[in-house]
Amino acid sequence: MKIHYFQHVPWEGLGNIEDWIKSHKYVLSGTRFYAGDTLPELREIDVLIVMGGPMGAYDDKKYSWLAAEKQFIRKSIDAGKKVLGICLGSQLIAQVLGSIVYPHIHKEIGWFPLKLTDEGRNSKILAGFPAEFSVFHWHGDTFSFPRGAARLAETAACRNQAFSYGNNVLGLQFHLDVGRENLAAWIEKGAAELVESRYVQTSEQILGRPEDEFAGIKEYMHKILNRFLIGE
Repeated sequence: MKIHYFQHVPWEGLGNIEDWIKSHKYVLSGTRFYAGDTLPELREIDVLIVMGGPMGAYDDKKYSWLAAEKQFIRKSIDAGKKVLGICLGSQLIAQVLGSIVYPHIHKEIGWFPLKLTDEGRNSKILAGFPAEFSVFHWHGDTFSFPRGAARLAETAACRNQAFSYGNNVLGLQFHLDVGRENLAAWIEKGAAELVESRYVQTSEQILGRPEDEFAGIKEYMHKILNRFLIGE
């Protein structure tokens, strides 16, 4: 399997996803837009993973590469490639599917419960997962729901947290990809956003979670990858 990823900033890499790819010895390549990397040839990849970042899906004027990135995502979907989006990545996918991405009334930063919808509980991707479990969030935007997609999960702060589209597209607005060491860098870069509110936690609350919680989201991430990419 040939997996290609899109990375938008240096501190938001593949994280727990990379561990899974290496354990399966799949071929990995990437486009780091912040470093000026070029897009791959579509025929050379089987899977596209679109990671997160602090920019908005609508920030085309600020980031010259965004339009080309979205065109490539659209072509990948149309070609039947497996496409996975994390946070910003899920919003970019939603936008190319016709949704509107916009600043949400609540920023959601920290560990908050994710609740599966009926569609989520009955889906191939999330069947057997707990009906509600804690995951990490860091986003200020949300999106109108893509027509024809299945809504898989929600939180108290944000209704659209996960969706699938057909059999080859999956968007997760929350983070199962992150480890404690990654979060320290995120907090350093995004400290100005940590203005405590109902759905924004302090750095101490974010980093002070027990080790088994970090291990838990890694296990969930790997289980989703197994089901979505190889059908296990």
